[in-house]
Amino acid sequence: MSKEKKKVEEFLQKNPHFLKEWIRENASPELKAELSDELKVNEPVIQYDSSARNSITQCMFKSYVEGKRSKKISVQKDISALQSMNEKELFMELIRDVANELDVNVLCHKILVNVSMLTKCDRGSLFLARGPKENRFLVSKLFDVTQTSTIQESIHTADNEIKVPFGVGIAGCVAETKTMINITDAYEDPRFNKEVDKKTGYRTHSVLCMPICNHDGDVIGVAQIINKTNGNHQFNDDDIEVFKNYLTFCGIGLTNAQLFEMSVLEYKRNQMLLKMARSIFEEQSNLDNLVQKIMLESQDLLKCERCSVYIIDDTMEGEEHAAYQQHRNPVEMMRAQQRISVSSVKKFYHPEDIVFEKAFDLFACDKENIKNPSTKDLESWNNAEIARHVATTGEILNIPDIEVDAKWGKNQKVMNDYPEFKTRSLLCLPIYSSEHKVIGVAQVINKINNQPFNNNDINIFEAFGIFCGLGICNTQMYEEAVKLMAKQSVALEVLSYHATAQQEETMKLKKAVIPKASKYNLYGFDFSDFPLSDDDTVKGTIRMFLETDIMSQFHVPYEVLCRWILSVKKNYRPVTYHNWRHAFNVAQTMFTMLYTGKIKKVFTELEVFGLLVACLCHDLDHRGTNNAFQSKSDSPLAMLYGTSTMEHHHFDHCIMILNSEGNNIFQHLNPEDYRKVIKVLESAILSTDLALYFKKRGGFEKLVSSGERKWEDDNSKELLRGMMMTACDVSAITKPWEVQQQVAELVSAEFFEQGDLEKEHFDAGPIAMMDRDKKDELPKMQVGFIDGICMPVYKLLSEKFEEVAPMLHGCERNRDKWTELMPDRRDEPKKQNGQTLTKDGNPPGERTKNGDPPPQQTNSSPAEVVADNNNKMLNGGRD
Repeated sequence: MSKEKKKVEEFLQKNPHFLKEWIRENASPELKAELSDELKVNEPVIQYDSSARNSITQCMFKSYVEGKRSKKISVQKDISALQSMNEKELFMELIRDVANELDVNVLCHKILVNVSMLTKCDRGSLFLARGPKENRFLVSKLFDVTQTSTIQESIHTADNEIKVPFGVGIAGCVAETKTMINITDAYEDPRFNKEVDKKTGYRTHSVLCMPICNHDGDVIGVAQIINKTNGNHQFNDDDIEVFKNYLTFCGIGLTNAQLFEMSVLEYKRNQMLLKMARSIFEEQSNLDNLVQKIMLESQDLLKCERCSVYIIDDTMEGEEHAAYQQHRNPVEMMRAQQRISVSSVKKFYHPEDIVFEKAFDLFACDKENIKNPSTKDLESWNNAEIARHVATTGEILNIPDIEVDAKWGKNQKVMNDYPEFKTRSLLCLPIYSSEHKVIGVAQVINKINNQPFNNNDINIFEAFGIFCGLGICNTQMYEEAVKLMAKQSVALEVLSYHATAQQEETMKLKKAVIPKASKYNLYGFDFSDFPLSDDDTVKGTIRMFLETDIMSQFHVPYEVLCRWILSVKKNYRPVTYHNWRHAFNVAQTMFTMLYTGKIKKVFTELEVFGLLVACLCHDLDHRGTNNAFQSKSDSPLAMLYGTSTMEHHHFDHCIMILNSEGNNIFQHLNPEDYRKVIKVLESAILSTDLALYFKKRGGFEKLVSSGERKWEDDNSKELLRGMMMTACDVSAITKPWEVQQQVAELVSAEFFEQGDLEKEHFDAGPIAMMDRDKKDELPKMQVGFIDGICMPVYKLLSEKFEEVAPMLHGCERNRDKWTELMPDRRDEPKKQNGQTLTKDGNPPGERTKNGDPPPQQTNSSPAEVVADNNNKMLNGGRD
């Protein structure tokens, strides 16, 4: 065996590819997975924690961000040591000197110092290119740098920098043409400006000026050296070649340094915006406090003397705005936003139509006090007029010098908004909402360094404006929500008062004598409410509770029960069928199934309590229309609830009544029992949605067929409760024929009323059961309803609880009655002893009176309509 193994190892060492091919073509998936896992375990783990990163670069970047990098030349070269080097060594040393420098100012200084050494010139200057392509110009970054001067002595800040347009002067011509200029006598060249020499007393002889280009050939700067220090002060071809070669490397270093500078600025900008965002979003409850934070952050961000924020009054008039505002009702908002295009929201009104609801002014010299200009002030101030203009155009406006501005400088009101303050420069931007609608305007005025606002300021301010818009919108939404909650609280209080039974009515019922259950036939499956008055239905409801142990076990005060029942009755609308009497009938059927049908043994007393309450409340505030109608009509209820619209509303209305003063029949339950009964209540009411019934019936069928007996599992009990709720909801189909006929007429009348509404308001006509023109098909539809919905649930319940079989039998009898009323069944022959008689009344097989054989009989089953009716019920049948 070892020899065989050795041979295999030797073969694999000589043919390593063979193993790979064999595994790919012959190995099982399990073996491949096992090998893969083992290989992964043996692989070295790569650490990605912060300590393993390039810490040198990270520390260097941090020092640049924090401004800790020294502005001095890092290593002052020993000039004598450099002069001792040959030309090639000196060139490479000076390249290394600039290659590692990422600070633009220090780099520019090094370039000029090193060029002075290489070309033996007296001094040099460096200009950097700025501005967009259509308006490029040079700025003097370092001026008159010598081999011994420091960066602090030579650098030009924003206050004293010189701007030279492309094409103007020697440096401008070099930048525009991208060609070098070598002047032997500067005073003889008209492009040379002698004024500088006159001021300094310096005599310029020769000038060598060259462009510094990036990789793409674009001019990023211009270097200029002056006065060769030896010979005739003229730069020769060798100087030009050295200058050109060195600037080529400098172009690479300068590009990298500028990119790095941009990344540092972007990093700082992002950090400032994040800090500002945190600050803004910490304040979401008060608009004034939020605006104060916005203004303080603006001043810190852009270093300005003054900041202003204007909030637009959203109640102003305007065709498009009015079209938008009229749909501010939350129910209509979604549809309104779909109808109003983005362009119509973006495009705003005339400046004179814009009214500012509020305005805020904050001065850097007095950050503790925010000024709120009056509406009258805002009508006359030019700054407010500028804000209106920006709100109209929706674009950022940057005015470098307002006194000479062609449009706004003519209006001297800008000088007089505050007598002690003079506006010099101004940056103004619109504040947008999430729907890209202008909701306000922000202004920053007068940079502290007396310079106009630049592109970097605009970029920061623009990003800042986005956060401002989100913060203001959120705060306004919060304030609006607080108002709406207050309105809702008031509305609920009013509704609760009017929805609750009056004290006199409650006391009258409390003192009334409650008849025994036998008087109302409360334990009978053949119960009918038609003989009862409304007062009797209320007393009958109380009697059902008194017959149970609910009152004593859960300490329900009798007065609270009376008030609650009267309140529930009061909250049913006087619709044709889904009214208080229907709820009372459903509750009675549940009571009968629990006690006469002996299903109570399955449930706890708390669950019985919840089921009876659910039955009485299951159609609260029913409007006589079903879920499909709510959806078609885009009713507020349909917007509020996605599915089982009416059932969710019934449950919520039930909770509202329970929460009304003096109506909480669950008030003495402990927290755990309260949660349980509310869960039973919600589940039971939602189960009356026939769409859920069809979904759950299959699961109940499996339970029944599996021989479920104990019903201890919560899911099983919930399924049983759901089926019982449906059985009670449609229990009119089990009543004596006379009762069933009257109820069917009531149901049909309510359905036809909905059908009439659909014909009036919708393009599509109603389904057959709601179409008044098809009322003759009522028997056929009733048979379909029985076969599709009623019969299955009663069969399943009777199979498990034989005491509820009377409901099934009543349903079967009524099916036969409806079948007889079907138009195509009225002429059918009668049956005798299970046999169909002939038209003449003879048994089958016998000849008729005239001796002819009996005609062939054909029976058509009403079950053919079951599937159709099931579909109708799912899409808009009974609740």
